[in-house]
Amino acid sequence: MLNFYYITRNTFRECLREPIFFILLVTALVMIGLFPSMCLYVFREQAKLVVDSSLATTQAFGLVAAVLCAGHTISREMRNGTVLLLMSKPVYRCSFILAKICGILLALIIFVLICNCASLVALKIAKDQFWLNYRLMAWYYVLILVAVLFGGWRNFQSQRSVASNAIFSLLILIPLLAVACAFIPEAQTSTAKISKINFMKAQVLIFYSVCTMGTITAALSTRLDLVPNMTVSAVIFFLGMLSGYFLNLDSGNAFINSFTGLLYLILPNWQFFWLADALVTHQPIPVSYLLWASVNALFYMALCAIWAVVLFQNREMARDVQM
Repeated sequence: MLNFYYITRNTFRECLREPIFFILLVTALVMIGLFPSMCLYVFREQAKLVVDSSLATTQAFGLVAAVLCAGHTISREMRNGTVLLLMSKPVYRCSFILAKICGILLALIIFVLICNCASLVALKIAKDQFWLNYRLMAWYYVLILVAVLFGGWRNFQSQRSVASNAIFSLLILIPLLAVACAFIPEAQTSTAKISKINFMKAQVLIFYSVCTMGTITAALSTRLDLVPNMTVSAVIFFLGMLSGYFLNLDSGNAFINSFTGLLYLILPNWQFFWLADALVTHQPIPVSYLLWASVNALFYMALCAIWAVVLFQNREMARDVQM
């Protein structure tokens, strides 16, 4: 159990220390902060565009971060021989891969949490269809700059990782700003009439989708390198987004229906986790839907984790080491 904890902790730290992980996070935050200004003069559709854009950005960047984390912490360690060193110690293969998955999921939770808090701030910035809360927008970007400068200062002072220190700073500053936004009164002409409770429920579902993809990419990383893993993950995501439209239809042929039905069961249906349309049409998101979605996500993640253990159990790693 102690080995499991140390591998999980080290994997989590490695993910946060990756510069590409930090660049993805900062890019997503900058884009989310700009969405309100891009949605001016849209005739009372500003809140809809901000919600759609921020949720889509969080999901898309989270999926890319999942692939990169899995590739850097699993595939790379099999190439440089770190896995062989660990296997020479009392570390079981199943314990190793499960700990890797847990560490990747923890990093993805941090990523999505910061982006979700930034989305709440962006929704508050979108004060009206003709003007923005520029003071709040300025505070938002100042805090991002402060976090980046703090990471650079920590690196200069004690050679600490710029990325990890900046991310931990963002983990404190952005949620605090989101909490402070709750005390800002709504304008009388505000078009941001999206229910905050429903918005946070939709953000929880984004958590589920990103964590599910993180488990899938971790399983694929036991056999594929970074670029093939990203390609296969993109195909899985694309097919999963369209599975409800194309794979669940009656074609009139029993064999084709059986094949498409099997694909529909195997592929994750990402539309289950996308409720932006329900938000903008002011439809309530019941708690029971969240519970069933969590059961679905946990069940799928458990299956992918078992699949990862099976793939890694019989993997020959010595031939992959690059000298």
